[in-house]
Amino acid sequence: MRKLIILIILQALVYPMAFGQIGGENTYDFMSLTNSARMAAFGGNQVAINDSLDLNVSYNNPSLLKPDMKNQLAINYVDYFAGVNYGYAAYSFGTPLPGNIAVGMHYINYGKFVEALATGEKTGATFNAAEYALNIIWSNNYKQFTYGINLKPILSSFESYQSIGFAADLGITHFSKNQNTVVALVARNIGTQITTYYDGAQKESIPFDLQFGISQKLAHAPIRLAATMQHLQKWDLAKPTEDNTGSSTVYTEDKFTKKFMRHLLLGVELLPSPNFTIRAGYNYQLRQEMKLDAKMSTVGFSWGFGFRISRFAINYGSARYHLAGSSNLISVAINLNDGFRKGE
Repeated sequence: MRKLIILIILQALVYPMAFGQIGGENTYDFMSLTNSARMAAFGGNQVAINDSLDLNVSYNNPSLLKPDMKNQLAINYVDYFAGVNYGYAAYSFGTPLPGNIAVGMHYINYGKFVEALATGEKTGATFNAAEYALNIIWSNNYKQFTYGINLKPILSSFESYQSIGFAADLGITHFSKNQNTVVALVARNIGTQITTYYDGAQKESIPFDLQFGISQKLAHAPIRLAATMQHLQKWDLAKPTEDNTGSSTVYTEDKFTKKFMRHLLLGVELLPSPNFTIRAGYNYQLRQEMKLDAKMSTVGFSWGFGFRISRFAINYGSARYHLAGSSNLISVAINLNDGFRKGE
């Protein structure tokens, strides 16, 4: 009973961060979290962003890892709700092998818990809970296409219960000749739970996600538009709405437009100068799942900005997940190359 209570509590913590009804159905849901402040400002995720000065884009799509990212360091940190914090750090380095390579560590720390019996009586003991995923990213190119893979060994530790898993991301991206149009297809979290949290438990699924994205940088205006379709492997992302009339219950499904919009993330980036950027995004699925009918507010909207100073790039993102508050993200990137130069 104690192990069941622990797992239920920790799944409940991850559930709102995994965006609505598609969350809570898998183990290792922390791998669906948004680490990058830039991606948070873009609506939570974009897989077709062309920027050789942002190593973080390779986390969302491994085929976006480029040769120009060599010797870049990226650090992301999120101080979430209720003492939960998570982040991602990555470094890209040279290799004598073909292609490009980067390594990173993704973690989530759920904080410290007070142990209690099934009756609710506290024992006085405390325990910690955290999950980790090592990221080993490799990419290469063929003409105007790039392709990549991200290998992710996973460790999940809840009190005295541990689970080991393995997942991989596959990505392929096409760049137009002028590099302004980018189209990408990504399959994230292909894998399995290798060991369960306790003997006799059935293996749980992990949060597989098939994504398609496109971005367009306008040729004569400092604007980049981006859109990504998530969860393409599952068309219906919401359960039918129940309406109890007293004598019967009527179930109403979303129409085609709403079903389509639940998959779509929209983002826009204003580039007034090479060293300063303003961003905004919209996540319809998040807005529908986390809104309160009495007050919609700005749930589902996000915004942020970024600036570069010499070797450093600093990004801030704010995403409104619920009326209870927003999530604030900070990302810092450092270019460690001796012959550092600006460019995209």
